[in-house]
Amino acid sequence: MSGTSIPSPAPELPSPFDIPGLLEDITSNGKALAGGDASARKKLLTAARTLGFALESPVEAILRIAWSEPALNVATRIAMDLDVFSKLLEDGSSPKSSSQLAAMTGADPALMGRILKHLTAMGVLHEVDADSYGTTPLATALAVPKYPDGFPFWFVHNLRCLSYGGRVLIGGTFISIDTAWPPFTKLHEYLAKTGYKNPANPMDGPFQYGHNTPLHFFGWMTEHPKVLDTFNNHMTVYRQGRPSWMDPDFYPVEDLLAKGMNTDKDAVLLVDIGGGLGHDIEEFQRKLPQLPGRLILQDQAQVIKETSNVHKSIEPMVTDFFTPQPIKGARAYYMHSVLHDWPDDRCRDILLNIIPSMTKGYSKILINENVIPDKDAHWMSTALDWFMMVFFSSCERTEKSWRELLTSVGLKVVKIWTYEPGTESLIEAELV
Repeated sequence: MSGTSIPSPAPELPSPFDIPGLLEDITSNGKALAGGDASARKKLLTAARTLGFALESPVEAILRIAWSEPALNVATRIAMDLDVFSKLLEDGSSPKSSSQLAAMTGADPALMGRILKHLTAMGVLHEVDADSYGTTPLATALAVPKYPDGFPFWFVHNLRCLSYGGRVLIGGTFISIDTAWPPFTKLHEYLAKTGYKNPANPMDGPFQYGHNTPLHFFGWMTEHPKVLDTFNNHMTVYRQGRPSWMDPDFYPVEDLLAKGMNTDKDAVLLVDIGGGLGHDIEEFQRKLPQLPGRLILQDQAQVIKETSNVHKSIEPMVTDFFTPQPIKGARAYYMHSVLHDWPDDRCRDILLNIIPSMTKGYSKILINENVIPDKDAHWMSTALDWFMMVFFSSCERTEKSWRELLTSVGLKVVKIWTYEPGTESLIEAELV
């Protein structure tokens, strides 16, 4: 495809849901249940679920169906294989940390943490405190013989049936289920073969095992151009209706980037590294056209050739972020959803190729990514973490992980700007 214009969102239609009526049903049935009317439980449950459907946006509903629920199936199956639910009942069902459960099951502590985070975000487990997990009625049932037996049967048969030709509508475009399901349906096998180590090799991970390919995810997509098109389309509309870091109530661009900007006519304001078809940098130009400085869009040749329709003020440039950054002394080097595609060692390579081009005390690195909190992680972030695992052998990072990664290459975190849970933050970093 060519061009970078973002299609208009679906027109808003009158809601079929009576939200005030649902709230009244919840209140009345809640009182009835508290008063001992057992029949009110199902009515209350139905009203609460319907209210959830009524309140979520189309994008939120799509991501729930396409991201969180498949990841929940996989995380539950792997937790069952590791006997996590039974281990949680030991010692009088006392809360346990991810490192304790890793030691009890023989799993990698990092992998165990990812399992527990998503199971908690989806209500299977209870988060007592940061890295402290307790059981729930569902989790307790999954530790009882016969109750969990439907999971292996339906997991293997249903998900593998879905992997033949199904497609999911997401963000106004179609992403082939064939891309995600083969590694997802074989993830429990892959982890068992590797001793439940946290995947870290992007060339020999769940994606390669599931698709029986030696190629990296992006190399595989290059050989499947229809999949590459749907991926680019998805990235075009992924942020529709979501907070944007360049909005004034998120990150003060004019105060922190424009002020103190080099006044030289060739000065560069923003370098969008791995910026794809230019979705972000075009939004930046559209929202902040008054700012001085050049705007540079960087990506590989096969992507840049599709950017002929970007705004005339934006300069497309063919680069590989695993090679030295050619733009010296820019005000900001920006990456959106780049580093979560790579394990820590490759992220260090990317960052170390930027750092020599930075001017100390002037240049910033801006990283637009999820930052998973220590407690109360949102299901959108934990679900995406599982897709990063199966596609790239990488992850969505916690605040601690981000700080450790950036510190390891000589950067300091100035501030992590977060608008609301479940959305991407902006990490502002500078040279130490």
